[in-house]
Amino acid sequence: MESRVYDGTTHDRGQQGAVVDASDRQWAALAHLSALVLALMTSWIAGLAGVLGAGAIYLLKRNDSAFVAEHAREAINFNLSMFIYACAAVAIGIVLVGATVLTLGLGIILTAPAGLLLLLAVAAIAVVWLVCSIIATVKAWNGETYRYPFTLRLF
Repeated sequence: MESRVYDGTTHDRGQQGAVVDASDRQWAALAHLSALVLALMTSWIAGLAGVLGAGAIYLLKRNDSAFVAEHAREAINFNLSMFIYACAAVAIGIVLVGATVLTLGLGIILTAPAGLLLLLAVAAIAVVWLVCSIIATVKAWNGETYRYPFTLRLF
C-alpha cells in the first residue's frame, strides 16, 4: 500500500516528517467517519455519541501513531463542541418559549424573530457539522492534517 509523508504542521504532537502509511490513514479517516455515523444514528442533537467512536480509536492507536491520535482528538473535540453549541441553542429556545408563556403570548412579538434566528442557527450547526466531518474524513484518508473550524480544544 502507498505511504504518504505526515508534515506535522503547527499542531502536531511529534513525528514531524514521519511517513503515514495506508493503515494509519484508514484509522484516522475511521475516527472522523465513526463519529459521523454514530452521531447520525443517535440524532445530531445527541451527537455526544459521536465522541465514542473517535474516543475508542484514540485509546487504541494513540501510542502507535501521532497522525491517528491527532485526527481522533480533532474528531472528539469537534463533536463535543457541536454538542455544546446544540445544547446552548436548546437552552435559548427554552428561554424563548418561557418568555412567551410568561407574558401570556405578548412576548411572541419579540420571541418569534429570535426563534426564527435560533432555528436558522441550529440548521447552520447541523450543516457545518456534516460538511466538516466529511472534509475531515477525506483529508485523513489522503494523509493530510485537518483542523475543524469553530472547535473548542477541550481534549
